[in-house]
Amino acid sequence: MNRKVILTCAVTGAGDTTGKSEFVPVTPEEIANDAIAAARAGASVVHIHVRDPESKLGSRKVEYYREVVERVRAAEVDPVLNLTAGMGGDLVIDPHHPTTHLPGTDLVSGLERLPHVEQLLPEICTLDCGSLNFGEGSNLYVSTPDMLREGAARIQELGVRPELEIFDTGNLWFANVMVQEGLIDPPPLYQLCMGIPYGAPVDAGLLQAMVQLLPKGAEFTSFAIGANQLPWVAQSVLAGGHARVGLEDNLYLSKGVKATNAQLTDRAVSIIENLGAQVATPAEAREILNLKVQLPTGDAS
Repeated sequence: MNRKVILTCAVTGAGDTTGKSEFVPVTPEEIANDAIAAARAGASVVHIHVRDPESKLGSRKVEYYREVVERVRAAEVDPVLNLTAGMGGDLVIDPHHPTTHLPGTDLVSGLERLPHVEQLLPEICTLDCGSLNFGEGSNLYVSTPDMLREGAARIQELGVRPELEIFDTGNLWFANVMVQEGLIDPPPLYQLCMGIPYGAPVDAGLLQAMVQLLPKGAEFTSFAIGANQLPWVAQSVLAGGHARVGLEDNLYLSKGVKATNAQLTDRAVSIIENLGAQVATPAEAREILNLKVQLPTGDAS
């Protein structure tokens, strides 16, 4: 069991959830406000996606990230900032003409997924460690070994900690290879993602098997989506890891009761404390993960 738990709140994601809950933040101001509220409720880390305010779909625009980051950094709270670098990996193909890309495709190189990381220098950014059949239909998430090595090297050069997103055991295998190759500075940080079709299923035995495959000295977080999110907080902590909640992965506090990010964070804090553990402060999280706090590009020292 982990007694000092880094709690992440993933505040919005990029999924088609805004029509399902009025609490999913969309604009940079709304996303920043939710991140600040989650930090006040006890989140050690806030995980940030941004959305186009008009379409409400996920976006890669640096200016949206910049506004969110500036608003959070100007607040009286000081959560660890974790920016997604997973946008730009979506490939939707015509199953009968697979070289034809369909609407919804947003596929760029590994380096082209990083300009907001390069300019804003968050303490953490995500690195999705493999390709995946992303749910039903013909939607693929593409992250090849070449893309990953190139992206990991650039993230390392920037002094940002990659959070290694693991959607199945093959992703874990390759992440371990990058650690062995020296592309990931210690301590490596793994995110074991459970229940995302068609990746690793929500299974405690599988979680334990994946934990046993982690390299010595690694830190890990695990989360599950939907109704499994809050119970999985306890599962991850009992397995020796950290925890994640938030509207990216789950919209409900209980059956039929829609949640806010702050409410999910508060509930997770209660679960962790009821297990006899403590939630890490942002300062403690920075120490555990050996994070660097850097000034964004263009800021005066």
